[in-house]
Amino acid sequence: MTAPDAYTARILEQVRTHAADVLLPISEASLLALLGARGGLGACRLPFPELDVFRRVTDKEQVLALASETGIAVPEQLVARTREDAAQLAGGRLGFPLVLKPWRSVAEAAQSRVQLRVLHARDAAGLEAQLSRLPDAAFPLLAQRRIVGPGAGIFLLEWRGELRALFAHRRLREKPPSGGVSVYSESIAADPQLVARSRELLSRLGWQGVAMVEYKMDAASGTPYLMEINGRLWGSLQLAIDAGVDFPSLLVAAALDEPSEPVTAWRTGARLRWEWGNADYLLARLRRSDAELSMPAGAPGLWESIGRQGLLWRPGDRLEVLRFEDPAPFLLETWRWFREAS
Repeated sequence: MTAPDAYTARILEQVRTHAADVLLPISEASLLALLGARGGLGACRLPFPELDVFRRVTDKEQVLALASETGIAVPEQLVARTREDAAQLAGGRLGFPLVLKPWRSVAEAAQSRVQLRVLHARDAAGLEAQLSRLPDAAFPLLAQRRIVGPGAGIFLLEWRGELRALFAHRRLREKPPSGGVSVYSESIAADPQLVARSRELLSRLGWQGVAMVEYKMDAASGTPYLMEINGRLWGSLQLAIDAGVDFPSLLVAAALDEPSEPVTAWRTGARLRWEWGNADYLLARLRRSDAELSMPAGAPGLWESIGRQGLLWRPGDRLEVLRFEDPAPFLLETWRWFREAS
């Protein structure tokens, strides 16, 4: 986002023009822009906590420190406050490979919001190269021991101290292939202990609204390690809706003080495939080596993925964007995908 003030002014204008009852920002950048302008919304409800709470939840260093106090496993890590500190990581106790995480996913500047990515370093040369790509806004930088295993999410709607909705999924494939946003996911049963700890963590952060508490399940031990909290509606939202948990409707109902029964049951085994995200995954695996993609040791190769995970299609899959009752979003995304690829 290059002009957050102009964006906020435009949204507030639309709220007034349409007499909107509820406003649901989707991205982290839009929430950062709008939460501070809550006073200009009039009677329109913005069902998210105050800006300082949101910033606290998006601060990975603070969240992981609090999670450790709560009894949630967190990756072994070092914090580099400056670029000079980060250059010393090559000789640190973590060794390699390293996962490099900016303290926030979106950096704030006076007239911009910059999306920051998680990077991987296989060795000292790779660390130097990755640090050169990071802007100063990425610091403090979290350097973590890499957790190898599938990603999993606990999705919650907390409202006035009560659980209004619950869901869980695992990531079958991600973009980029080394780890990132989900392009293929499946609904699973939620671990009650993990749900309880996730709720406690959100409570201690003062959270109210929707959130995804993201974990990595260590393949060797089965231990769930906390990665981060996404305090917003998430990319694989359609999977939850398809499985029976309509978070947007439930969030609107909560914002309008409408009664609703907690939704804590859903269909497990539902799978969702993001069409063009899956295409990006396939192209990355075809065009680049495992080393270039920072794939972990023992990760399935491209052809093994096709056989084991149904890279192209599995019976029962649902498409994330293409819905025949409303094909316009898929057509727009397709046009944008080819435009960016050209």
